[in-house]
Amino acid sequence: MKNIRSSEEIGILQHDLDELQKSNMHTDDYENTSAILRTRLERLLRERELRRSFKSQNEDVHGIDSNHIGNVQLGANNVPTKEDGLRIRPTTDRQRLLVVANRLPVSASRKGEASWHLEMSVGGLVSALLGITEFETKWIGWAGVNVPDKIGQKSLTEALAEKRCIPVFLDEDLVNLYYNGYCNKILWPLFHYIGLPQEDRLATTRSFQSQFDAYKKANQMFADVVNEHYIQGDVVWCHDYHLMFLPKCLKERDSKMKVGWFLHTPFPSSEIHRTLPSRSELLRAILVADLVGFHTYDYARHFVSACTRILGLEGTPDGVEDQGKLTRVAAFPIGIDPGRFIRAIQLPQIKDRIKELQQRFSGRKVMLGVDRLDMIKGIPQKILAFEKFLEDNPEWHDKVVLLQIAAPTRTDVPEYQKLTCQVHEIVGRINGRFGSLTTVPIHHLDRSLDFHGLCALYAITDVALITSLRDGMNLVSYEFVACQAAKKGVLILSEFAGAAQSLGAGALLVNPWNITEVASSIAYALNMPADEREKRHYHNFKHVTTHTSQEWAETFISELNDTIVEAQLRIRQIPPSLQIEEAVDRYLDSSNRLLILGFYATLTEPVDYGRRFDQFKEMEPKLHPEAKEALKRLCEDPKTTVIVLSGCHHSILDKNFGEFNIWLGAEHGVFLRPPNKKWIRNLPEVHMDWVDSVKHVFEYFTERTPRSHLELRETSLVWNYKYADIEFGRLQAKDMLQHLWTGPISNASVEVVQGGRSVEVRANGITKGAGIKRILGQVVHYKNMKEPIDYVLCVGHFLPKDEDVYTFFEPEPPTPVRSSISSPVSGSSLDRTGSGGLCLKKAHPFSASDINDAFVSNGDIENGTDSTPSILDLNSNHYFSCAVKKKRSSARYLLSSSTDVVSLLKKMANIFPET
Repeated sequence: MKNIRSSEEIGILQHDLDELQKSNMHTDDYENTSAILRTRLERLLRERELRRSFKSQNEDVHGIDSNHIGNVQLGANNVPTKEDGLRIRPTTDRQRLLVVANRLPVSASRKGEASWHLEMSVGGLVSALLGITEFETKWIGWAGVNVPDKIGQKSLTEALAEKRCIPVFLDEDLVNLYYNGYCNKILWPLFHYIGLPQEDRLATTRSFQSQFDAYKKANQMFADVVNEHYIQGDVVWCHDYHLMFLPKCLKERDSKMKVGWFLHTPFPSSEIHRTLPSRSELLRAILVADLVGFHTYDYARHFVSACTRILGLEGTPDGVEDQGKLTRVAAFPIGIDPGRFIRAIQLPQIKDRIKELQQRFSGRKVMLGVDRLDMIKGIPQKILAFEKFLEDNPEWHDKVVLLQIAAPTRTDVPEYQKLTCQVHEIVGRINGRFGSLTTVPIHHLDRSLDFHGLCALYAITDVALITSLRDGMNLVSYEFVACQAAKKGVLILSEFAGAAQSLGAGALLVNPWNITEVASSIAYALNMPADEREKRHYHNFKHVTTHTSQEWAETFISELNDTIVEAQLRIRQIPPSLQIEEAVDRYLDSSNRLLILGFYATLTEPVDYGRRFDQFKEMEPKLHPEAKEALKRLCEDPKTTVIVLSGCHHSILDKNFGEFNIWLGAEHGVFLRPPNKKWIRNLPEVHMDWVDSVKHVFEYFTERTPRSHLELRETSLVWNYKYADIEFGRLQAKDMLQHLWTGPISNASVEVVQGGRSVEVRANGITKGAGIKRILGQVVHYKNMKEPIDYVLCVGHFLPKDEDVYTFFEPEPPTPVRSSISSPVSGSSLDRTGSGGLCLKKAHPFSASDINDAFVSNGDIENGTDSTPSILDLNSNHYFSCAVKKKRSSARYLLSSSTDVVSLLKKMANIFPET
């Protein structure tokens, strides 16, 4: 395999991974979590220093001024060339980066059957990635043209290969449904807080579904092209809302592929996103990625909130956790290449244009707006605010001019045509009201400007006015700042633009919907003292020149690589999946088997939530219908003992297992029902004088927390807020715990067990591990068991407190202990006590005396006889502890769902699915 990282970077990543593995840290432990974070930050900081050191060496070698912004020489159209003045690492030393976006950074036009004209595009993403020299970058995307013939596809592919671009060929029908339909009519408006189109007929609903199907098909086509060119070790970076399904498509092919996804638009509040019919599918497809990036923390927070509220997953400071897999979510504000603008305004042709504009607007302050003519850009609000300013400040009528550049977009869409007419009407009215024969207050251009003309405008502007109603970032503000070294103009920036979080220190932030506020800010900006303008400009210029587009891209890739390292540590804490065939083979080879099964999420039927939690169905758990026949056969097998061990009330177990010849343990084994017998108490009486006071507290919080509920058990109380609003539920649980510890249970002999979304108060010493110890004594006596148990399967979806049931049976490695007799079976250590009993683990002594304790009142067993047989003769290879659903667990293995549990039981019972 080729060298995919520089030697320095490989050394850092491998060293840190080795250190983390040596530490044997558990990431679910609070204290160790902070240690992991420190290690991750140290890795990122060291890699950052390596990048800066490498750039500094290049500057020293090639005589580049380290104070000069931007180190990439530009060719035609200011696009970086190969002769960029930097020492580019040999290809074999650079990691390959596959950038996947809807559009390639190249515009293609056909000149003949096999001839194409290609022109490089210039934009934020293009500038960001073309300026990176640490990676061998290739672009994958749609070329923007329909190429139905093979000759055209082959010739275009060859032409694009020279630009390190790889095309994805989409036909016109697919583009219309996928791009013009789902992307532009559904996702883009919704992500900018514009509601979904109203459905007035069934045909509209069908159109939505066909567009979504086309969207998934297009994403799969992108994935197919990526897979064709992917080499192990490559980093795949997916971009924007066009490719939200791509991470899922890629990981289905290769789960070890390094995949990052970045959104260049806002991500809406969960209340907005939940209106999308395909909301859950899109979220889950994104979560397959290793790293998910957004421009601002707000967008990242909205995404995590959507995952918790819509999918019911766990949000953490690092991202979103789903069954043990952490998808890292972080903010990476994009920048520009400031050197490109700083160098441009020094060009003679641009200096000439600056002089022309200064003469044209001599004696007047210049305000500038540069936007696409789009609903989200707030152009009408901007112009109305300017009108309000002129109305309130008549002394400025002939002393200020607003230059509004509005590049037309989607001119064939009726809504955009209406917006154009609205803007023209407002501009005409204001110019007619405040203009004269020689001057007008607003110059409105329905077209875009070339790069040189735009730089000249930026340079002569006194106040830049950006009033976006919703904007992912808005790099016009960055471009303005980069061109203002001489003028030091003022930036008025909408608080709804992503750039507001980055440039808020130097800009005047406004709410574009508040026309009066914007008008006041215009007046303040025009009258701002020179020293304040300079200080504000300094803050903005420093940010723009340090947070460049190249730095943005390098930081994202660096964090993506580090996320993979951290994921290896987390994977080490997640047990491997159970090899069902091996478990069944060991089962068949054994003569006295013990099966311990949980109930909730282990044997319950899968609930079709319809993309949401169904509280009614979940509160009435039912046995998986396909498990009944398998359980019946296993219970009838004289060589097999089946125990269902649950925390629920015994009435629920009776309802689901009443017909089976099975052992039932309710409330963690406190109550036991032998096969076809009555329930007995399997634990001496415990003090329950705390119940009433705790119950009052639980009832109070149940009343205050909608959709929470209280479970009353005989030895415990459970407050469950799984179906409540997740954030409100957590706050309520925190409040409840504080009250409990300082009041009702401060001196009580109880334990508080916190689940994912529940709080349980139970008597001390009640766990499933302690329960199974007592149950085994009953089983041995009831069955008059003579032959040792030689196979144990323990499966459940248990709280961490109750996972002692897994470790109870875990054989210890043989140790030289006096008077111990090693088992002839390798992998176990069976220590006979003086009374002839058996100690399986020091932490969980299980001996004949345990059995005696269970029946001492009946006098059924004689104490202390040397003839007591070994209860367990358990080879390590014959013990299978399985946690259901992926999570960090003390169990040996994982099963993903109750369906897998049922499949395992069927094979054990020799029930095979029909073919």
